[in-house]
Amino acid sequence: MTSNFSLRGAVDLGALSDAKKAQAVASEALAGAPAGLVIDVTEADFQSLVLDKSQETVVIVDLWATWCGPCKQLSPLLEKLAVEYAGKFILAKVDVDANPQLSQMFQVQSIPSVFAILKGQAMPLFQGAIPEAQLRQVLEQVLTLAQEQGVNGTAGESEASEEPEVDPQLERAFEAMNEGKLDEAIVLFEELIEKNPQDEMLPSALKQAQFMKRLSSYDVKSVLKNAENLDDVEAQIAASDIELASQKMEESFKRLLDFIRTHAGDDKETAKKHLLYLFEIVGDQEPLVPKTRRDLASALF
Repeated sequence: MTSNFSLRGAVDLGALSDAKKAQAVASEALAGAPAGLVIDVTEADFQSLVLDKSQETVVIVDLWATWCGPCKQLSPLLEKLAVEYAGKFILAKVDVDANPQLSQMFQVQSIPSVFAILKGQAMPLFQGAIPEAQLRQVLEQVLTLAQEQGVNGTAGESEASEEPEVDPQLERAFEAMNEGKLDEAIVLFEELIEKNPQDEMLPSALKQAQFMKRLSSYDVKSVLKNAENLDDVEAQIAASDIELASQKMEESFKRLLDFIRTHAGDDKETAKKHLLYLFEIVGDQEPLVPKTRRDLASALF
């Protein structure tokens, strides 16, 4: 079937893959990085780890939360650059949910929010996730200002500044997914999983590529027309996929929950399995997933 459905501009699977890629790069970078370049900060140790250290070294504060989607893109990128800059700045990560007083102190209105601390003074930089090139420009401007103020200390024990290598196959797998070469991406991810069975990121990336391939086979008009038959489980599943890809997550989950509540037998089981599959695509960090899991449990029993 020829598809008239465009993945771009729908559910931001490209952004999801970028976030996974950034997480992979950051993990590899941090594995061999000197201690003290990336630190988790609380209200109890903010004075010593941030304000005191900012007298000699630039401190970049990343205010984030576990439920924040853009944070999942920005934080790994900040971590990677903290290692690459080899101690020219310290990255201090603040969980706003666990540290409400710090959130209030910074007058945070949305997250992620990023500040630079120089000699105990906070300077707001930006809110939301920004591209790497723009982030590098911001950091360079902050470091230039820091030099002018005599804040030029280096954190960590190592001065190595080479960017850590990323597995070329992983790089190519994400590139293929973003280019729409989904069969190639799927094969590459499957090979990577076979070589690295302990890597928890790879199965999730594979599922995203498989989901994107599934979406590419749909004709939206036909799917929505078929979905008018509320007793057709495959039609409801296809419509649910398209709703998820169109950033209508609540509608997507509700469609399958409604089917599960009103049907029995194999069709009910098929709908349940697909809903669980969509949970894996989205991830438990999305607040709607645990809520829908509870609704699913109620619908089943």
